[in-house]
Amino acid sequence: VMAAKGTGLQVKVRRLLSKEMGKPVLKPNKPLALRNEVANKKMRLGEASCITEMSLLMACWKESNFSDAACSKEVQTFYQCTAQAQAERKAAQGQHSMGQGGRLPPKLANTLLKRYPNLHIEI
Repeated sequence: VMAAKGTGLQVKVRRLLSKEMGKPVLKPNKPLALRNEVANKKMRLGEASCITEMSLLMACWKESNFSDAACSKEVQTFYQCTAQAQAERKAAQGQHSMGQGGRLPPKLANTLLKRYPNLHIEI
């Protein structure tokens, strides 16, 4: 079943590249084949956490002339938020190491592509 889908896709791409119906729809400037490596870019970091709690804490400090005693509730809320964010980050990191989450790091993707190279056949 999978081979039939692949050949169907190849037929569609060939038809788009051919000049049967006038000018071709696709004009590739490089061969339409996958490479055996990916760009070695750094993985993006997640978005910042606890921004709201931090801004409330800083506003409280500004009002109370940077007194921790007057802003103990805000400090405690900020620490709880950061502890929860660290726990979530560790859980997500554990999933990435087991290969369950999101994307592969570029180094691992390149290692796998070297082990299992693509066929260098243009569609």
